[in-house]
Amino acid sequence: MLKTERIPWWVFFAFSAIETRKGALILITVCVLFTVGCIPDLNVYLSNSVGIPEDYQLVDDWSWLMMMVPMTLWYVAALWWSDKNGAWQQSADEASPSEA
Repeated sequence: MLKTERIPWWVFFAFSAIETRKGALILITVCVLFTVGCIPDLNVYLSNSVGIPEDYQLVDDWSWLMMMVPMTLWYVAALWWSDKNGAWQQSADEASPSEA
């Protein structure tokens, strides 16, 4: 995403390395999956029901979840702003100017 005067900094920082809406959706999907994976009680449940050994539990406290929820919401809000204000189309138009 290219920084223009219309794009706020918080949106630009969210998607500065992402060029397309599809890339932003992939980022948000991965963040949601990782957020769900950061629920400590889910890890304990999977260990007991599926048979995953406790040595492989990656998360044993709530700190990762408390970090991932606001970050995922930030990405969702940035995507909503970008869609509402046409930031994806604007970035594509500025990246490849038409030859008239």
